[in-house]
Amino acid sequence: MATSRNETEDLAAQIEAIRAEMQNMSATMGRIAEKGMHRAQDKALETKESAEEAIKQNPLQAIAIAAGLGLLVGILTRR
Repeated sequence: MATSRNETEDLAAQIEAIRAEMQNMSATMGRIAEKGMHRAQDKALETKESAEEAIKQNPLQAIAIAAGLGLLVGILTRR
């Protein structure tokens, strides 16, 4: 009976250790995801600023590209 009690206590301790490790891993994954999200936001902002600058430098080319893309999307969605 004592052996069974010791095994039960050992099993409970192992389960608690696994639970604590899973919580730690979850917190770590959350931090990693948050850093990735911030990097993606920074990259999107850089891309937006770069696009705005390109449009300011070449407004006619930007209008032509936008019109061409609009025409292409229109043709593809009609089918």
